[in-house]
Amino acid sequence: MHENFAKVVKPKSLEAELLAEIDPARLPQHVAIIMDGNGRWAKQRGKPRIFGHREGAESVRAILDTCARLEIKAVTLYAFSTENWKRPEDEVSGLMQMLKLYLKKELKTVHKNNIRFQAIGKIEGLSADLQKQLASAMEFTSKNTGTVLSVALNYGGRAEITEAAKKAAKKIVENGKSLDDLSEADIEANLYTANLPEVDLLIRTSGEFRISNFLLWQLAYSEIYVTPVLFPDFRRAEIFKAILDFQKRERRFGGVEAK
Repeated sequence: MHENFAKVVKPKSLEAELLAEIDPARLPQHVAIIMDGNGRWAKQRGKPRIFGHREGAESVRAILDTCARLEIKAVTLYAFSTENWKRPEDEVSGLMQMLKLYLKKELKTVHKNNIRFQAIGKIEGLSADLQKQLASAMEFTSKNTGTVLSVALNYGGRAEITEAAKKAAKKIVENGKSLDDLSEADIEANLYTANLPEVDLLIRTSGEFRISNFLLWQLAYSEIYVTPVLFPDFRRAEIFKAILDFQKRERRFGGVEAK
């Protein structure tokens, strides 16, 4: 694992020190990130909020590169919630334009790094041209076998569970069974993340202690790491810190601590 960073991590740097502490046998399989603090980062610098989102795109690049090198199986980013439509129109428009530009500029790099891209959420609620671009990106990377990057767009956790329950119930009825036969496994099979590992680690930047309607089902037994670092400053060293914190946890999944 460490050799994957030979060309990007400088010897004797903070990144190198942190990387040396990481146990490659205890990496999280699925990391989910609530990317918070872009607006505050921009405000601190007297800039419009969209400026923070642009700088946050650099953090996304660092996250993907780092997780791909660590060979983490899945990364899910909370990019735009169903509630984010309430934001100022110019900010929403700017975010959508940024996403289009990001896909255009970064897709070849994503593909080169063997990352499979997928968009999750109510994608049909996005503009037709963005839907087309997202579909093209998913098709272009569909055969990649490395890290799966899921970007949550027009996403809400409650809506996902509701939709999954409806689909699961419909299948149960179509198969001539009773709704009493409906199980957690049936619902889980209809979630956006059905083919991904359980979320091991949730990271939230900017110091806010909220889940914000993100992956409500999937976070049932996730370890949660909250950092005061604003998302535009969340780069490789911060990712290493989150993973090291995760590796210090004893995961009991509802059980008791081992004696």
